[in-house]
Amino acid sequence: MIDAVLDGIVVLDFGQLVAGPVCGMWLADMGATVIKVEPPEGELGRQLGPPWQNGESIAALSANRNKMGLSIDLKQPGAPAVMERLVRGTDIVLENFRPGVARRLGIDDVTLRGWKPDLIHCSISAYGQEGPWRGRPGVDGIMQAATGLMSGIGLPGAEPGKAPLPLADMTGALFATITILAALRRRDREGVGSKLDVSLYNAMLMIQQMSLAAFLSSGDMPVPAGSAAPYAAPNEALPTADGWIMVAAYQPKRWAGLCRAVCHPELLDDPRFLTNADRVANRAALREVLFPVFRAFPTGYWQALLAREDIIAAPVANYADVTRSEQYTASGIEVAFEHPTAGTVRMPGFAAGSPRPAPPRSAPPRLGEHSRGVLGRFGFTPAEIDPLIRERIVLETTPT
Repeated sequence: MIDAVLDGIVVLDFGQLVAGPVCGMWLADMGATVIKVEPPEGELGRQLGPPWQNGESIAALSANRNKMGLSIDLKQPGAPAVMERLVRGTDIVLENFRPGVARRLGIDDVTLRGWKPDLIHCSISAYGQEGPWRGRPGVDGIMQAATGLMSGIGLPGAEPGKAPLPLADMTGALFATITILAALRRRDREGVGSKLDVSLYNAMLMIQQMSLAAFLSSGDMPVPAGSAAPYAAPNEALPTADGWIMVAAYQPKRWAGLCRAVCHPELLDDPRFLTNADRVANRAALREVLFPVFRAFPTGYWQALLAREDIIAAPVANYADVTRSEQYTASGIEVAFEHPTAGTVRMPGFAAGSPRPAPPRSAPPRLGEHSRGVLGRFGFTPAEIDPLIRERIVLETTPT
């Protein structure tokens, strides 16, 4: 089972906010023992909101299931000795600090892999650890802007659009997870560690594979087109009597089927619409034909009619529609856990490679919830742990 494939792998997760914590969560979902390491004040994600659930940040709750919680003050003189013992018993160190911060905290790559040469150290940052922009800060929206994504989102002449989700962070987390799994494979084969440098900037360029390649080929700038695909038509949302329906009918057989469905067979011989390239060039004219036709009937009518013509289509659903649908229920994607403060928390689970996600093994840890237990796992005795907590090098706080 994929949910146990990383059983025996130990991860120290210094992630904050989204990209680092999500990567750590996915490793935990695959069976790794992931220890969320936080400063005494907690990681930044705990303060991110709204929304909140009983005072707990949904952003933090949604990115930290299946982890243990350790709080340590890396700025204290006694912290390096503790960290060395932890790292020596660890397979992966994951962090998404701004370049230079890890060095100031004493957990830079030279130090970490000096303690454990076969360690896999993954750094996630805005622009990477090298290059002219390495020192610049960057959050998700900045990454969407800096990589050109926002230039093609929205409507012509309108203000710039942005994907309303942390797309750069989630993509960075995905690529970090992939590279960590590859590094584990390399370590198994060659017995060597790795320094992994994951850039949100590069990740966002990679997911724009088709659009950026098209620009590099033609030099043509992307033009915002709302829901439309720049490379195909019709492939966009069309208004209905009671909503919108997304229609992809740009392949020749489906274009012919759409012409039959809307009772306009003459469109097949219209020189403006003969090929997909023609329809892309004359998208505005095509909309003038299709929009009034689709507005005459409700979404359900069009969905049934288009299905009979084997035309790819789906209603433009909101989250309430999605979570009420038969497919959502059948997918089993939703998981839930009980949190001591937030109560019952629902979210998408980790369903990559399996039809249904495994249920969470544990709720996200409260700040320092497992500090004493984590140190015990790494061989610290109670006589060693007590002074660390007393001197506030390690904290076992559990705020409500």
